[in-house]
Amino acid sequence: MPRRSRTPARPAACPCGTGETYAACCGRFHSGAAKAPTAEALMRSRYSAFAVGDEAYLLRTWHPATRPDRIGLADDDRTWTGLEILGATGGTPLHTTGTVRFRARYTDADGPGSQTEDSAFERLGGDWLYLDAVAFE
Repeated sequence: MPRRSRTPARPAACPCGTGETYAACCGRFHSGAAKAPTAEALMRSRYSAFAVGDEAYLLRTWHPATRPDRIGLADDDRTWTGLEILGATGGTPLHTTGTVRFRARYTDADGPGSQTEDSAFERLGGDWLYLDAVAFE
């Protein structure tokens, strides 16, 4: 399969499914104009970063203790098609840790699929960061 260029796209509607425009929702986090105020907002913005191919944002919002050197979005043939938040614990502006359970839908060469994950987040230096998957289906 030929390697695709993954220049971050700028969709009109935000991929995270809030119903807001990309610019008013996750786009402001991706550009650095704002920081995610909660673990759920960061999780939504990271899903949107996968959807638009913004690997730099994903790495920037990954906890340094678990951050990989690269993600390889250019090698991934998935198209992300929807996000459902299934639950959250902690992760508010008053917390330093939190978890978010979500289901992300996609299509790839094998057809439609989904990924369900419980993600752990930690606030470090005032910024919410993705720590790791606690559970993965």
